[in-house]
Amino acid sequence: MQNRGGACPFLNSVTLLIINLTFKTLGGSYSNDSVLFHIASEETSPNRSTMRRRQTTDSLHSSTDPSEGREKLRLKQEVGLISGVSLIAGTMIGSGIFMSPEWVLHHMGSPASSLLMWAACGLLAMFGALSYAELGTVIRESGGEYIYILRIFGSFPAFLFAYTSVILVRPAGLAAVCLSFAEYAVAPFYPGCSSPQVVIKCTAAACILVLTIINCLNVRLAMSVMNVFTAAKLLALLVIVVGGLVLLAKGQTQSFQNAFQGTNAGIGTIGVAFYQGLWSYDGWNNLNYVTEELKNPEVTLPRAVIIAIPLVTCLYLLVNISYFAAMAPSELLTSGAVAVTWGNKVLANWAWLISLSVALSTFGSSNGTFFSGSRVCYIAAREGHMPDILSMAHVRCLTPSPALLFTSAMSLIMIISGNFTSIVTYFSFIAWLFYGMTISGLLYLKIKKPDLPRSYKVPIVIPIIVLMAAVYLVLAPIIDQPQIEILYIALFVFSGIVLYFPLVRFKCHPRFLQRVTLHLQLFLEVAPTSSDVN
Repeated sequence: MQNRGGACPFLNSVTLLIINLTFKTLGGSYSNDSVLFHIASEETSPNRSTMRRRQTTDSLHSSTDPSEGREKLRLKQEVGLISGVSLIAGTMIGSGIFMSPEWVLHHMGSPASSLLMWAACGLLAMFGALSYAELGTVIRESGGEYIYILRIFGSFPAFLFAYTSVILVRPAGLAAVCLSFAEYAVAPFYPGCSSPQVVIKCTAAACILVLTIINCLNVRLAMSVMNVFTAAKLLALLVIVVGGLVLLAKGQTQSFQNAFQGTNAGIGTIGVAFYQGLWSYDGWNNLNYVTEELKNPEVTLPRAVIIAIPLVTCLYLLVNISYFAAMAPSELLTSGAVAVTWGNKVLANWAWLISLSVALSTFGSSNGTFFSGSRVCYIAAREGHMPDILSMAHVRCLTPSPALLFTSAMSLIMIISGNFTSIVTYFSFIAWLFYGMTISGLLYLKIKKPDLPRSYKVPIVIPIIVLMAAVYLVLAPIIDQPQIEILYIALFVFSGIVLYFPLVRFKCHPRFLQRVTLHLQLFLEVAPTSSDVN
């Protein structure tokens, strides 16, 4: 299946649909060499389920005769080392470093403890990414935590993760980043006053729609956008770093005198501060979601991690030092947009560059979040845990367009009622719950199956540290500052049980879904795919 590029003609889709329905009505059959029409016609068979359980990677195409010359549809391996580093760093450097410093300082209470928190978050992200790199060389499939939980623990916990991630976690994360983009993008148009929430949310929705178009058209285009915006945001952070160094050279070190004064040491407080700091590092595991699209993944995955995360950690520390050099802690705590306040104090008439840079940064981060988040939906559907239509790819663009469209729709819903701070806290709680489960799976493989072939091994002490941190991050806020919202989240996660047993375990699917799947497949010009696992 070659990528011929271009959008799907609406007329062609409608024509195919009319022809197919006509032949079905007349009781005849229609033969076409198109992979799309071939597989779409098979979906009408009563022996085929709308949500199929794939036992092997090639079972999707078991009905396709190789002698007929049909090729299996796969996503292309377009992500190399530079794009891999860009995907990690570009997703991590988003809204967090421009909005979270205020909240980390609020919870930690002092500049020095705040800087230590940022360093600890970077170290934890590095340990987590190194652990995931080993998992990625053992289980060489896309899907991140979902595919690891599925292969190690089985179908039920994997479904709970997919259900929670696809419906809530990933769309919420994308919504939070896009809301941050919108706040900075519209701020120059409302000088001296707060931007209207309607304008912010409409801008965030427009951002999601643009990202949907980019990612549906071409994987290489999405990666090119990521590379360009990553370079732009690195340049913006370097401007802040250099500005801070100049201020320090001029003797503006007041914030670092008695730097530990006022430090908070509560268990729950530190846990919430970790949430805010780790939000800025979210994306450290992004390459594991696209393992099948990596060039030479056993080499690219560890190298990209080792390059990207230390780079981001150093930049974050230097940027925070620059903030403290320009502002007293009290000023930073009252700043609604830390980077903009820094720009007003340091760059004067050029402060608008900071708003522009932050908008570019958050847009690039949104692209990375969208790119990886849609892959969870796509892989879960391919494994039979989501509707079949979400596991399909466009026959010419070779992108998982149904999964991208679904992720976009869920994110738009999140934008309607969400706000940045609440989304960060609840996103982090669920994320670290499943991070801990995934890391425990790695420990199981290292202890019980040490002979599994792997090109990269991490010392066992590293995943143990990450697992302990995950347990702390999940339990500490509950014990110290219990909130009813945490209970709601837990209930949402376990509400997946109601769907798992009838839809996945016993495969009770309404018959009309087969017809709906066929029509959507013809309209979107998509077909099932096979995994590309070496």
